[in-house]
Amino acid sequence: MPGLVLFGRRWAIGSDDFVLPGAFELFLRLVWWIGILVLYTVHKGQFNCPGGGLLHSYLLGLIILLASIICALSALVYISMQGTISNPGPRKSLPKILYTRLLLYFPEFIWAVIGAVWVSDNSVQCEKTVINGVIGTVIASWIIIIFTIIGVVIVFDPLGGKKTFYLPDGVSRNLESSQSGQLLYNVKSSATRVWEKRIRLLCCCIVQDDDHRVAFTSIAELFRSYFSDTDLVPSDIAAGLILLHQEQDKRENCPKEPEEVLCHSPSSLVTDDLDVELENAAHYMLFAAAAYGWPYYVYTNPYTALCKLNGDCCRNRPTDSDITGSDRHNFHFGSILKITGLQYRDFIHISFHNKIYEIPFFVALDHKKEAIVVAVRGTLSFEDILTDLSADCEDLTLEEVLENGFVHKGITQAANYIYRKLINDGILNQAFTIAPEYKLVIVGHSLGGGTASILAIMLRNSFPTLRCYAFSPPGGLLSKSLADYTKHFIVSVIVGKDLVARLSMPNMEDLKRRIVRIVANCNRPKYQILLRGCWYEVFGGDPDDFPTELDGRNQDALTQPLLAEESLMVHRSPSYNALEEESHLNSPPQYPHLYLPGKIIHIVEECSSRRLCSSDIKYTARWSNETVFSSILISPKMITDHMPDVVLKALNSLSQEHGSCLSC
Repeated sequence: MPGLVLFGRRWAIGSDDFVLPGAFELFLRLVWWIGILVLYTVHKGQFNCPGGGLLHSYLLGLIILLASIICALSALVYISMQGTISNPGPRKSLPKILYTRLLLYFPEFIWAVIGAVWVSDNSVQCEKTVINGVIGTVIASWIIIIFTIIGVVIVFDPLGGKKTFYLPDGVSRNLESSQSGQLLYNVKSSATRVWEKRIRLLCCCIVQDDDHRVAFTSIAELFRSYFSDTDLVPSDIAAGLILLHQEQDKRENCPKEPEEVLCHSPSSLVTDDLDVELENAAHYMLFAAAAYGWPYYVYTNPYTALCKLNGDCCRNRPTDSDITGSDRHNFHFGSILKITGLQYRDFIHISFHNKIYEIPFFVALDHKKEAIVVAVRGTLSFEDILTDLSADCEDLTLEEVLENGFVHKGITQAANYIYRKLINDGILNQAFTIAPEYKLVIVGHSLGGGTASILAIMLRNSFPTLRCYAFSPPGGLLSKSLADYTKHFIVSVIVGKDLVARLSMPNMEDLKRRIVRIVANCNRPKYQILLRGCWYEVFGGDPDDFPTELDGRNQDALTQPLLAEESLMVHRSPSYNALEEESHLNSPPQYPHLYLPGKIIHIVEECSSRRLCSSDIKYTARWSNETVFSSILISPKMITDHMPDVVLKALNSLSQEHGSCLSC
């Protein structure tokens, strides 16, 4: 629902968000009140000790204060339980109750101070039990006050005063256009500055230069444009994701036509080609995983990795000319050696240098496949995250592609950096001097997979036989023309419901629309959605059949926004809408549709428990189409399916299964 308005500004919390925290505090207050009441009743008439008069007044006042707080909390929880996400009408009296509850913090603060003074008074000679009870009361009061302050800071919206600062509805669309334009510019500038400050705060531990400042502004614009047109609070988004997940599971359990679009070439040729590519992918995934260095090695070998690396930290130390960047104690290089199984002499160049748009990579000789392998590391640092989030589009023109291609800006700059190192520094010339008959293979996972793909496009003219294996690359990478061009030399490998492979601005916009639609039309209170959703995610069971206003509607009628949805969108003035329409008229979209690179192998689990770990997971692989990844799927595995160890496990499982079939 729209954010709660208090003290003349919007807050990042809804009027239906007080059920669970309010019920928790209500339980604590009831236990506390009963304990103080018992303490007062048992010791009534025993307050003749030094300081006992103040103690008697303190306990009596505390009992009355706690009773008042319990009444206010009960009313707050009850009112917050009423209505639905898009129907806040039954909760219209909640702000008044909330003001009352906030006012009660003042006497509670005073009572906490009085209790602290009384406890610290050395002249008090009352019973130990009473003193301990007052100490517990004082501690509990200060804890609740501190957590309340933290909660207020969390739900504070710096733009809360700007959200409703629009022109009146009665202003004509053609009047005061300059004033409305300036107003719109000010609102957007304020939002961008707020997001930029948040990003700078998150990245305060890294050295910031001009590239960082440009990236901060670009990313802030991205977040501002994405979140500016909805009035959802974080709990609304959580409820929407829960509803989408259960709706998605219900669809998957229904018999239907396969969603995958398969290549309808002769089946034997397709199968043989797929088996070969799976075997190659399983082999090269080791190089893509090794590029992560010691974090990946320790993650996959938590009990033995440090001992093994400590034993090898002083061996095989490369000379300064072989390695760039920091590798303390030789842990990164030692991990790469152990994961790939190569020898030191097989490495041509290793770079651990890491800045925004400059990511680590290594070049090695793979004698088993007779290949020169360029392995690019995926996301592992704040700088890498900034590279990922620099999602503006750049032009990439190729002679072989008739249409101009769009590419992800941040990843393209990272590919340019590696391209310059490989060509200008003569790294590839050195490699082909050692092994002139070898072919060039470029691999990477996640950010490394996207960078490897664009790097392969740049090197294609110079090395026509090169191959690229992109494991779990980001979805918003290449325009359609470039994606079709790369099908001849790039293979992308996606596991399950991987989020990153479906991550693009159009897909994020689609997810936002789906969240708004489903929460606006669900007829259940938010607290029920969250509680049942948490139970479903943890313990499983059948998806809940939440009744919605969408039930029974004709599908054609759902092409237009429903009334409840409009209440969750930021209300704009007519001039605001006119300006928005004019700005987008006859202009290309800022974030056009971008796709995965190359031919796509989609690996899915055949049969496994969705929530329980199983060592007998079986996978199937098939050629897929980029349209399959045009929507973000909500699942507990949307993150884990992206992890490099899960991708490697799936590929090894398929490769071993194919090998056992051949032996049979």
